[in-house]
Order: sequence, then C-alpha cells, then structure tokens
Amino acid sequence: MGMNREKFIDESWKESAAQEKERLESVTQKAKSASVGASSKETGPRTAEGSELQPASRETSSAASEQDFIQYISSLAYQAMIFLGEISNPVTNQLQRNLEQAKFIIDTLILLQQKTNGNLTEKESDMLNTAAYELQVKYVEIAKKESTNG
Repeated sequence: MGMNREKFIDESWKESAAQEKERLESVTQKAKSASVGASSKETGPRTAEGSELQPASRETSSAASEQDFIQYISSLAYQAMIFLGEISNPVTNQLQRNLEQAKFIIDTLILLQQKTNGNLTEKESDMLNTAAYELQVKYVEIAKKESTNG
C-alpha cells in the first residue's frame, strides 16, 4: 500500500522562539536601565535581600507562570534548532551542528514532559509536546543523513 501521506509539522514554535529571544533582550535592557536608575528610597515592604515585595493576584501569577514556562520551552527549542544546524548561531551568524548537545536538550524536553505530566495547562502541554516531537523527528532525520554520509 504505497499511499503517500503528507505530514503536517507545526513550526509555529520557531516564531515563538524568535519572539522570546527579542523579548528577553528587551527585558535585559530594561532591567539594566532600571538598576542604574533605581531609587534608594523605601517604597514598600522588602525581602531580606532588599527587593520590594509586590502583591500579586493568583490569576496574574498563574498567567505569568504559564507564559514563563512556555518561554522556557521556546528557548530550549530554539537552542536545539541551533545545535541541529537548522538556525544560525546568533553569536557567530553561522550554522553549526552539535548533535550531542541537541540530543541533550531534546532529552531535557522529554524529561520535562514526564516530570510535569498532569501539572500543565493545555497550552503549556501542547507547546512542550509539539516541541519535543518535532525536534525528535528533525534529530532522527539529520542523524540518519550523517550516518549514511559519514
């Protein structure tokens, strides 16, 4: 039965990873600016380390937590794509391939799937499952090519 079925691969996480990179750069710049211009005046209760305590609603905290997790998964997927040689290294602007490091990141995503099973929102779970699956498929394709060429 030689039916040729097309596979649909959702690559939306690549865009999410690029957006996450831009967001992280922006947040880093804002943090640097804030620390330079920070006032020494006490404005509210502080922790032992001196950072100000901020009251937060559970809903806001939960949404922020979900976004943080999704961004973490996106950043891992972005790193894996760099190590698979699919995206240029942002430091060197060159493609590089390090399958051992890519495998380590993919294994980390799989470990996260196992350890967070039943504790993620649907959005978090979808992101994690999609990233892990697509990276595994890409890894196998590249590893097969390298084993036949090398």
